[in-house]
Amino acid sequence: MEQITQLKNVLSYIKQSFVGKDEITDLLGISLVARENLFLLGPPGTAKSAIVRLLSECLEGGRNFEYLLTRFTEPNELFGPFDIRKLKEGELVTNTEGMLPEASLVFLDEIFNANSAILNSLLLALNEKLFRRGKETRKLPALMFVGASNLLPEDEALNALLDRFLLRVKCDYVHPDRLQEVLLAGWNMERGTGEDRPVITPEAIMALQAASRSIDLASIRKQYIDVIHSLRNTGIKVSDRHAVKLQHLIAASALLCNRQQAILSDLWVLKYIWDTEEQMEILAGIINSVIENSTDEQAHPQAFYNSVPQPDEVMKEVLLLRDTWNTPQLSFEAQNVIKDKLRYVQTRCDWIQNPEQKRFIQQEIEGLWQKMLQLN
Repeated sequence: MEQITQLKNVLSYIKQSFVGKDEITDLLGISLVARENLFLLGPPGTAKSAIVRLLSECLEGGRNFEYLLTRFTEPNELFGPFDIRKLKEGELVTNTEGMLPEASLVFLDEIFNANSAILNSLLLALNEKLFRRGKETRKLPALMFVGASNLLPEDEALNALLDRFLLRVKCDYVHPDRLQEVLLAGWNMERGTGEDRPVITPEAIMALQAASRSIDLASIRKQYIDVIHSLRNTGIKVSDRHAVKLQHLIAASALLCNRQQAILSDLWVLKYIWDTEEQMEILAGIINSVIENSTDEQAHPQAFYNSVPQPDEVMKEVLLLRDTWNTPQLSFEAQNVIKDKLRYVQTRCDWIQNPEQKRFIQQEIEGLWQKMLQLN
C-alpha cells in the first residue's frame, strides 16, 4: 500500500529530527494505524510535545489541537464556547472551530491536571471518540489522542484517564554518549525550512486503520491468550476491554511490516501496557521470553530492540519484591504473585551483559528465594 510507504517516510523523518526517540516514534505510528491512544511519561525537556507537534505538521490537511491542562482548565478551553447567536435563540450549540472536536491529532500535556469539570467529557472523547454536551452529540475526527505527564496519577479518580491510553511509553533524556548527535539534529531542525518534509493525509491514515482490521490474527491468538493469562497471574491488570483493543496494536505492527498475517514477534507491543514504572521490566521479561524464539525476517524493527535489560531497573524490581515480601501478614495469593514476578525478573537478569552487575543481582535474587523457602 502506498499509504504504508508514506507513513514510514514520515516516521523516518521524525527519527532523523529527534535522536534516540525511535521507540516513541514507532509507537506513535502503531497508535495511529490502530487508532488507539498513547501516553508519554517523562520529565520536562525530553521532547514529548515537540515530537507530537512535528508529527501533526506532517499531517497534510489535518488539524492539530494542543493544550496544556491546569487544575483550572474549563470545558470551553478544550471543546469551545457556546455559540452566542444560537444561545439567544434558546439553543445550546458549541462553537468548536479550531478546538478539540475538529482536530485530527490531539495532544494534551499534563493530562492528569484534569479537573472534575472536564473529566467526564474527556473520558468519553478518549474512549468513544465522541463529544457530548447537553443534547449535542457528534463523532470526533481524531485519528489519535496523545497525553503526557511528568508523573503518574496518585489520585484514584485519575486512573480512569490513564486507562484510556492503551499504550504507555517512557520518554527520558537521551544517553550522554549521544549528546553531540542531539545538538546537531536540534541545530539543523531549527535552521530547516520544512520544505522537504514528508506528509501523509488523514484520509490515508484512515485507509490504513481500515486495512489493519483485516489482518489475520489466527496464527498467534493462542499465544496471545497465554500471554494475557501470564500477565494477569503476575498481578498486571489486563481487562477484557483492553484484551480486545490490544489486538488492534498487534494488527498495526503486522500491517506496517507489509504483512496480512500477524506473527509471534508482533506481540512486542504488549511491553507498553504498564500501569506503574515497576511493571516495565516485568512486562519486558514476559514478552521477550515469548518472542525471543521468533526467527521471522519480517519482524517489526522494534520487536527485539529493547531486549537487553537495564541492570538498575532489574535491581530496583528485585528490591521492590523483597520489600513487598517482608510485608506483615501477606496473603497466600500475594505470595504467589511475588514468586511469579521473581521468576520473570530472574529470567530477565540472565540477559544482563555486565558480568559483575549480573552476579550481584543474581545473589540478591537467590537471597530472596531463600527467604521464601524458609517461610514454607
